[in-house]
Amino acid sequence: MRGKADLLLVFLFGASFAALPVLALLPSLWGFVAAVTVSYLTDEMLHSRAPGFIRRLATLQLTRTMRFAARMVMLLALAQRMGASATVLVVGLAAFSVHFAIVMLYSAVHRAIRARRTLPVMVRNLDMSGAGIPKQPPAYLYRRFLRKLLHLDVPAQVGLLVALIVDDVYPAYAGFAVMTGLAVAALLALLWQFRRARRTPQADEMIASLNEQLADYRPEVALYFSFAAVSRDFMYQVNMWIETLEQLDMRPLIILRERASFRFLSRTWIPVVCVPKADDVAKLELPEVRVVLYPGNAGKNVHMLRVAEAKHVFIGHGDSDKLASSNRVSKVYDEIWVAGRAGRDRYQRVRHAISDSAIVEVGRPQLAPIRLHADHTPGPEPVVLYAPTWEGWSDDDCHTSLIPMGVTLVEKLLQENVRVIYKPHPLTGKRSREAAAADQAIKEMLQADNARHGGAKAESAIAAARTRLQKIEDRLDELAGQAEGDDAEQTRQARVPDRDGGTEWQDLNAEWHRVFWESHAAARHHVILKRLPTLYECFNQADILISDVSSVVADFVASLKPYVLTNAHDLPDEDFRAAYTTAGGAYLLDSACERLPEILRSVREPRHDPMAESRRTLKEYVLGPDRPTSMARFNAAALALAEKGRAELAEAPTEGHRPVVIPSQRTDSFNMPDSAEASALQQTDGPDPAEQTDPADLVGLVDPAG
Repeated sequence: MRGKADLLLVFLFGASFAALPVLALLPSLWGFVAAVTVSYLTDEMLHSRAPGFIRRLATLQLTRTMRFAARMVMLLALAQRMGASATVLVVGLAAFSVHFAIVMLYSAVHRAIRARRTLPVMVRNLDMSGAGIPKQPPAYLYRRFLRKLLHLDVPAQVGLLVALIVDDVYPAYAGFAVMTGLAVAALLALLWQFRRARRTPQADEMIASLNEQLADYRPEVALYFSFAAVSRDFMYQVNMWIETLEQLDMRPLIILRERASFRFLSRTWIPVVCVPKADDVAKLELPEVRVVLYPGNAGKNVHMLRVAEAKHVFIGHGDSDKLASSNRVSKVYDEIWVAGRAGRDRYQRVRHAISDSAIVEVGRPQLAPIRLHADHTPGPEPVVLYAPTWEGWSDDDCHTSLIPMGVTLVEKLLQENVRVIYKPHPLTGKRSREAAAADQAIKEMLQADNARHGGAKAESAIAAARTRLQKIEDRLDELAGQAEGDDAEQTRQARVPDRDGGTEWQDLNAEWHRVFWESHAAARHHVILKRLPTLYECFNQADILISDVSSVVADFVASLKPYVLTNAHDLPDEDFRAAYTTAGGAYLLDSACERLPEILRSVREPRHDPMAESRRTLKEYVLGPDRPTSMARFNAAALALAEKGRAELAEAPTEGHRPVVIPSQRTDSFNMPDSAEASALQQTDGPDPAEQTDPADLVGLVDPAG
């Protein structure tokens, strides 16, 4: 329904805007009043409901400023056609001109303040109160200022229209005066804020203040993350490691490279610094950092790889049979930490690239929340999680089942009387229109089936819980430190947090998911498109997974539940299992989905589950043994590598300065200027189901996801 409502808004906006010149020239006073009112209201509503449409208007030069200017011109034309005096017209034109001049001046001052408050670093969880950062200007002056300033023309518009209605010039003059006075007052207030912004510390002063805090904290291990275009979903690559880092027997630090990443960082007590410029990364003083962990391969990794005093480790952000999980570029790291033997074997297939001694099996500490098959109680109807991957960067690496068989699969699932949780990859349809069409068709099919099975009752329960869920999300964002304000304000408010404050966070996460699943219980099928519920919570709700070749499957193996891999090209079973490690414990589904009824017997008749033993064997092969725990192995690997680094550093000759050289295992291609970084690394694989961005933004990345 929302789509139809948006279409209605677009129609009303276009019709009202097109009617303005006609009604002004007729002239039709009351018709113009109605049209301009509808134009204002629909314009504002479309900004929140259909921002894509507003962006398309801007590409046609119909920006917000241009639309306001057009309304002003139409109003003056109406006044002239209705016989308004020349004085009113001249004063009106002058007032509107002054208003737009003030808007331009305000924009320039606002830009100057933002530039001044754009710090070389952003900081969280370190006390930066002594850095002398001035407070951010008030939100009513600083945030969404253009919208507020342009709307100051409303008094003038209303005043002139009233003047035409009552045939009296004073309402017009009063409206012009109010508009101009408010605009001037706003400009003067912002200029006062500019004076305060000039006291913002210089770049070297900020980095010096940060280094003082780092010297007190003395980090020993750092997680380093960079990505070309950061969204909430891409930050899972960092967020998945936070709890692991917090449990290390070393002092951790998180180093980010993109400013936007701060908005999507999960709750943590770990100090976090964001350093966008390479030169500023080199100014960080981290003398005790001996291990640097990299969850992704990216061009900007070179800025940290240059530091020879630390050992550099690729830890990834998932384990899959895609090329990114065994990329030759990983040779630049001192060690590669994989979950289990499967990861080691995968890298060994990259001949003459990765030394076996550089590979360390540490398990997957993140998988602890996944409920085991033995602890799961199925409902009366099987719950099938369908989580297809996306279409990839090219047809050569397209693993998605959506295009060849997605619609057929869901049609067959609906015939099998099961409940479906559909969690498509957020990049679905970015490259392929066919994938986008299949995705939309599946959503419509599930929605229609829900409507046939008590859809109204389900919608009522979901709507009733929406407010509660939003309140919990707001509190989660607050606990995560996602404070309002620009870079400087967030850094100014940075404080050392309470390390024991995670209990409320965990309780609220559990409460959110409880409320969500209870409120959605009446709905037969679910389409999951947002960050919450998490992928692992979807695992816990499902009786069986249907997916493509991706790290989602490797993680699901931890549950020991039945899972299905789509064999979209109908390869012989032996060839498919030989090509993909995770197929070893999977049921294989043909493109026509003829095997589906037999596969679902593994859920409906648990004793009829011939792949159960294969899954148990595969779990240890892919994820490592249950004992010692993954956390214990990860911690031991970090401590051992740090000690090795200290020993090597103690034996190295000193010449009175810190060396910045590349360890011998790394290729010379990483010792290059920034301008060459993007071409040094080539994209080989795409993100897995928790990611979302435009592929055009990912140039220079090796594996945005495994």
